[in-house]
Amino acid sequence: MLGHSTEQKVTAALRMMAYGVPADYIDDNLAMAESTSIFYVKQFAKAIVEVFGAEYLRAPNAQDIQRLLEMNKARGFPGMQGFVDCMHWKWKNCPRAWHGQFKGCGKDATIILEAIADQETWIWHSYFGMPGSCNDINVLDRSPLFAKLANEEAPPVTFEANGRTYNYGYYLANGIYPRWSTFVKPISKPQGKKELIFHNAQAATRKDVERAFGILQSQFAIVRGPSRFWDQKILWYIMTDCVIMHNMIIENERGQGLDYTFYHLMGIRVMPMRREERIKCFMKVYNEIRDSDSHDQLQKDLMEEYWKYHGERAA
Repeated sequence: MLGHSTEQKVTAALRMMAYGVPADYIDDNLAMAESTSIFYVKQFAKAIVEVFGAEYLRAPNAQDIQRLLEMNKARGFPGMQGFVDCMHWKWKNCPRAWHGQFKGCGKDATIILEAIADQETWIWHSYFGMPGSCNDINVLDRSPLFAKLANEEAPPVTFEANGRTYNYGYYLANGIYPRWSTFVKPISKPQGKKELIFHNAQAATRKDVERAFGILQSQFAIVRGPSRFWDQKILWYIMTDCVIMHNMIIENERGQGLDYTFYHLMGIRVMPMRREERIKCFMKVYNEIRDSDSHDQLQKDLMEEYWKYHGERAA
């Protein structure tokens, strides 16, 4: 007996991901059993991650960072690399023994996706799997967001704001994130027109990551609705698969043939160091990232920079 063709398998997987239809619905059009449809969804998600994950889930290389810096400088935020936030995905079939771990402020069990997006809603960083009882700080402490930066493997970023030079890029974040030199948060209690304009501009620009989450959920209904899978590992594959295909759509709509090269092709070489030197460099960058004084100074300089170029028009 002949099995299902490749077109049938891919169609079944894409219908369940894009439209969120139940597995037994596929039987009406493709003559495919429920268990077979679920099996093909799992295989499709794993194949997409293995084949395209290295390209569409990569960290920004030197060319990407240069384009991001130019794009964000025109918006009044020099040195910005993107926006960071978290999204919760409801897990309907969460085991009852895990409900206390995966339930947060709501009554439903959820799994958290931490992501960084740019103005074009391209997702540069995706970290999925933390239980819903955690907040953004708990997720940040466990995610590999600044791993390459701390190990000095990321491309260098240097920019000027209000006449002062900074050696690390930053991300726009909401108020819950810590006061690190790599985050720019909104002003908690803005005083005066200058602080109020900067606060509103930061909040409005930061919403691009919320827009990326909304586009991701609208394109793939399986992410918008509650998950009916039992295995947490396959949930990671499905979410990562949706992020990869989302970036594919953004690349296709962008219509630009950009050269996506990796670090070892960009001439960036990591020279071998002894273990003591490597630990010393790691702790140096680690402490610089978490410097709250640098965060406050960067926020003030960006406020002056934004007011210099956009203050009169915003007022």
